[in-house]
Amino acid sequence: MKPIPSIAPTSIDNFDDMQSNELKHRMSHVRSESNSSQISANYFTPAVEQAEELVNRVLRDSIVMVRRENLPIWLGDNDFLHFGHRPELKSFSSCFKTVFRIHSETGNIWTHMLGCMAFIGITIYVLTRPDIEFAFQEKAVFSAFFAGAILCLGFSFIFHTVFCHSEKVAKFFNKLDYCGIALLTMGSFVPWLYYTFYCTLAPKIIYSILIVILGICCIIVSMHDTFASSSYRPIRAGVFIGLGLSGIIPAVHYVITDGFWKLFNEASMGWLLLMAFLYIFGAVIYALRFPERMYPGKFDIWFQSHQIFHVFVIAAAFVHYHGTLKIAKIRLEGACGNL
Repeated sequence: MKPIPSIAPTSIDNFDDMQSNELKHRMSHVRSESNSSQISANYFTPAVEQAEELVNRVLRDSIVMVRRENLPIWLGDNDFLHFGHRPELKSFSSCFKTVFRIHSETGNIWTHMLGCMAFIGITIYVLTRPDIEFAFQEKAVFSAFFAGAILCLGFSFIFHTVFCHSEKVAKFFNKLDYCGIALLTMGSFVPWLYYTFYCTLAPKIIYSILIVILGICCIIVSMHDTFASSSYRPIRAGVFIGLGLSGIIPAVHYVITDGFWKLFNEASMGWLLLMAFLYIFGAVIYALRFPERMYPGKFDIWFQSHQIFHVFVIAAAFVHYHGTLKIAKIRLEGACGNL
């Protein structure tokens, strides 16, 4: 019978050392993963909890939308929008929370809020360009248009946001809304008149003063409470259309002195006519309350006339900006000798 082989003590010690090192390595790896998980948990848990708290807060502050017949008279501006209206809130914080809710003013708020943000971005881009790209005087001229666009769109989205606060607040911001339209119109004329009459100082100054006077008249009329009532809607549209059409006078002047060809090829009249069409068409839709007039209650939330009007206003402002850039490029490249 063969003797049972023995295991040397040194072999056992080596084996134990190997096992111990392996165990230590694994435990170290587990602790490392545990620490990483703990760090991740410490980092993300507060963010998740804050998000959950925000959702819960929005749900707690949920506002029940009401039908038009349950609104106060001053809040029921459109007879053809039946449901989805915000009640009188009497709180600015509550009004601004409704920006992220679906109701009859959601489209009106977001269209002009996004448009305002877009023009703020364009303004920052232009004003931060080096003088070799945009000289100081060019920045100043375009700033008048940018200021008008930002104020118009900004006043508009704020008005539609706080419209449900109270009758007093609604009337005040409604006046600012109309003032913004006049400011955009005046601001739009400044760069066009500057570059159209680039080398003739007198008409440039005269027509600029005329437009400013007409714009101020529109602002003064807009400050009257009677003008803001729904029964004066067609008159409101007519006043602002008239302010825009006042540009026909300098256009006719330019035709007489320089001809139709230069009016369309050097003064960007084609783009300005497109801009005018967009403004006027949008204003007509707004005044007629189309399409909700044809299908009452079907456009309570989306695609109502006021939202369509907002989209046309933004489109017209961008068309005007594009057309003005083209005429500025022609004037700056050709100078006065080629006029």
